[in-house]
Amino acid sequence: MSFHVGVASLVFLTTMLVIFWRPKGLNEAWPASIGAAIILVVGIVSHADIMDILNKIGGASITIIATIVMAVILESFGFFNWAAARLANLARGSGHRLYWYIQLLCFLMTLLFNNDGSILITTPILILLLKNLRLKPSQQIPYLLSGALIATASSAPIGVSNIVNLIALEIVHMTLWMHTAMMFVPATLGLLFMSYLMYLVVRKNLPRRLPDSAIDIEETFFTENFHPLKTKIPVETKRKRTKFMLKLLLFVFIMRCLLFVASYINVPIEVVAVLGSVILLIWRWYHLRTNPVDILKKTPWHILIFAFSMYVIIYGLNNVGLTALLVQWFEPIVNQGLFQASFIMGGLVSVLSNLFNNHPALMIGTISLTEMGLDGITLKTIYLANIIGSDMGSLLLPIGTLASLIWMHILRKNKIKVSWKDYLSVTIIVIPITTIVTLALLFFWVQMVFSN
Repeated sequence: MSFHVGVASLVFLTTMLVIFWRPKGLNEAWPASIGAAIILVVGIVSHADIMDILNKIGGASITIIATIVMAVILESFGFFNWAAARLANLARGSGHRLYWYIQLLCFLMTLLFNNDGSILITTPILILLLKNLRLKPSQQIPYLLSGALIATASSAPIGVSNIVNLIALEIVHMTLWMHTAMMFVPATLGLLFMSYLMYLVVRKNLPRRLPDSAIDIEETFFTENFHPLKTKIPVETKRKRTKFMLKLLLFVFIMRCLLFVASYINVPIEVVAVLGSVILLIWRWYHLRTNPVDILKKTPWHILIFAFSMYVIIYGLNNVGLTALLVQWFEPIVNQGLFQASFIMGGLVSVLSNLFNNHPALMIGTISLTEMGLDGITLKTIYLANIIGSDMGSLLLPIGTLASLIWMHILRKNKIKVSWKDYLSVTIIVIPITTIVTLALLFFWVQMVFSN
């Protein structure tokens, strides 16, 4: 047994170290899959465990991939260039107004798709927008950092915006509908608080007046993807594109709502997610006459491998007694009352997320909860406290979430340097306070609405 404990611990720590380090831009799925393979070969995880893992992560993985496919399809329509152009127009030359519109964009993109997809799509667009405005690097960082933080944290209000949240829902046998009913109000209020607190921290670095755009971002998309333009896009064409983009946005919103309807009537949400992606693919083929193969190439399929591999590693830690140890330590605290339990477990997952990434931290915390023999409402509330720790508290350090690791990688590729000092100058103030406030909001919301 001690051999298995040593192997599982070493595999976990080595895997996390390589994921943080990412030598030569190594995809995070590689170290995770190698670690999982070692766990399987040594026999720490059985074939029966594998079937249980597939059952728990299958639907969540399909749902997340389907929503990412929808995001990639929208990108091919030029939706995000269109959105960036609208941002520049709506800001009307005000750097402070641009901050709030970027916050709104990143919040909505995460709610409509998911946090990883939001980071992958909006970060390049924000880089394009900010460079187009000819802002200095020191002026770009507050927009990019605050946008990334709100995009990642915005996966808290609805469980479908984060693959690890969806997997954890399966572990505690909680529906997407119930998660949203209990979490949407406190988490959204927490996000508003977070946005305003970030604004107070970064506003001294925001330009009061924005320079004029060097190019029209929407015209750039046309030039690169359709044909070189010798003249500006006619006003009528822009108006038609706006109407078309709003139709796309409405369709995505309707499909998002149908996920919750499906959850409420016990229809697998992955069925609805895949249906939405297929309809959007057909719509794209009809409108652009382009082969869907390019979408398959752009879809980050490695997320499936990463999710499965990480779960195998965490299952291995569970099998060698880690969760039993956590239950032994924290069960007495959890039984003292819901208020203390929410803060202790939410805080624990925050700390574990910043040390080891939120994916394994949330799964370890959630599996531990299921072994404490808690009643339904207590289990669900503390689980949601874990989500707040995983989605918000994890942002203290740039290694706390997969989304923030992806964000840092995109910035490096675009030669934008954000040091740990730059990052911590915002998060050291914003993240702990926001996490505490949101945990308190969750407790009072549950007491007010769901307690008998």
